[in-house]
Amino acid sequence: MFTISLRQLHYAQIIAEEGHFGRAAARCHVTQPALSQQIRLLEERCNAPIFDRMGKSVRLTPFGRDFLTQATRVLSAAQDLETLADVSAGHPGRPLRFGLIPTVAPYLLPDMLPALATELPDIQLAVSEGKTDRLVSGLADGDIDMALIATENPHPGLAETVLFADPFVLAAPCDSPLSDPVDLARLPRETFLLLEEGHCLRDQMVDACALKPELQGRTFAATSLTTILELVANGYGVTLLPAISLKREQANARIKILSLAAPGAARTLRLVWRKGSPHEALFRTIAAIIAQTGERHLASEIAA
Repeated sequence: MFTISLRQLHYAQIIAEEGHFGRAAARCHVTQPALSQQIRLLEERCNAPIFDRMGKSVRLTPFGRDFLTQATRVLSAAQDLETLADVSAGHPGRPLRFGLIPTVAPYLLPDMLPALATELPDIQLAVSEGKTDRLVSGLADGDIDMALIATENPHPGLAETVLFADPFVLAAPCDSPLSDPVDLARLPRETFLLLEEGHCLRDQMVDACALKPELQGRTFAATSLTTILELVANGYGVTLLPAISLKREQANARIKILSLAAPGAARTLRLVWRKGSPHEALFRTIAAIIAQTGERHLASEIAA
């Protein structure tokens, strides 16, 4: 009877996420037959099927769900063990995998990366973008080490530190009769344009504007603020804009930016990582650098 390998557990985890052997094989950088063979061996070892093969789709069996719950813990523990080995050498032995949400990354990275490189020259980063759910899943699975998000801590297994508050402003067509400061409560709800489902900024706009469910469908499936602002410029409506994006996004002369009347609205940016990580002290140092850089960036955006 052979021992279950971490590689087999990793393969099973990726197949469960993708629901498809072909996509999982591509993501694992192996051939589909090689992936399938490892899963067959794993199921033989368990003496039970882990996946139901239903045509082109794949889903976990009841046993598979229980098995993967345990497998995820094992993989996370293995990742922590590797991290501990890195710490014993005095610093991470590989680039730290850093995920950011798309409504933060393009605005903060140009200032953030040079600041981190100056303050922590021995630390390398592997940066990626992803929506909040994907980043949280990546942290839980050990695929990333830390993430910058704009929601409250969504997972009990994550530690966090607050970075800074990012206030919202209103973007409207240049010929809009609106003037500073805008009272959100008085704006027609049907004029708001939203990002597609899955963006935390969409959810924050829904909450800030108290949009009813029937009005939350006003979305053009836009994946970026740049696309939404192009719709605003063409007179389709208005949208909320995080202040950190002002310098980059307000360059469009067909849009005017308006402040919000008190109490206004804002989102809070946070850095999160897995609880118990041996790199927690380093993550807190990184968070302090990001917070200082972000607040300077925010001050220059608002003053511009």
